[in-house]
Amino acid sequence: MTPPDSPLRVVESGRREAPLVVLLHGWGSSATVMQGFANALADRYCILNVDLPGHGTAPPPAAPMGMEEHAGAVASLLDRPAHVIGHSNGGRIALFMASHPRHSPLVRSLSLVSPSGIERPRSTGFQVRRALATTLKAPFGLLPPPLREAGLDWLRHSLVWRLLGSSDYRALDGTMRETFVRLVNTYVADRLDRIAVPTLLFWGTSDEAVLRPQIDALVHGIANAGLVTLEGAGHYGFLDQPDRVFAGTRHFLDTLEGAE
Repeated sequence: MTPPDSPLRVVESGRREAPLVVLLHGWGSSATVMQGFANALADRYCILNVDLPGHGTAPPPAAPMGMEEHAGAVASLLDRPAHVIGHSNGGRIALFMASHPRHSPLVRSLSLVSPSGIERPRSTGFQVRRALATTLKAPFGLLPPPLREAGLDWLRHSLVWRLLGSSDYRALDGTMRETFVRLVNTYVADRLDRIAVPTLLFWGTSDEAVLRPQIDALVHGIANAGLVTLEGAGHYGFLDQPDRVFAGTRHFLDTLEGAE
């Protein structure tokens, strides 16, 4: 099912002609981490467990990929509409697809664990780093285009610039660094009213990566959304409380499919 030129790698399981479910992991993770969902659903569904570009068995992309490219790559896997299950950045991709006029017909429902895509309140330290980054870039804006791009490229590879970035950013190089920047700077708050599919959200009360106000924005912004709160769970709520998350997801999908 994976197109020959796809930047993704896919493990397929379950019943080939059954309702389709796509699993999208978070940044820095892989399809292996999402395998519990596949195990819980494969008896009744066709599962596509995806390694996103530069993760798991999927090689880094030849050129940086933004959200449009990621959504298009996932959509190219689908020969029919699918239920999409996403964690963290995988949830961001799922939200983008469900709110995009070209991709939304391929999305039947969303089951998301601590999805990103809503901008979090920024700390004073972040504001200081952003102001410093803007100051460092300003002089290059005065240069003619060829020199400007060369100067900005030098700046992005300098030690000072790397120190301004997050730990995830500093750990990356090549096309994955720019891919990371493009993805984490894609927000969906102004697109939530376009999401019409049933949406189930899971969020752990000890999650420090995605905060409750971000989840509340999704609950209030998506017309048909429900929230399951996982008391004491962290960002990987489906690993902290697998039975509850897998059973809840299974019940949600079975209800939508009219299964007994």
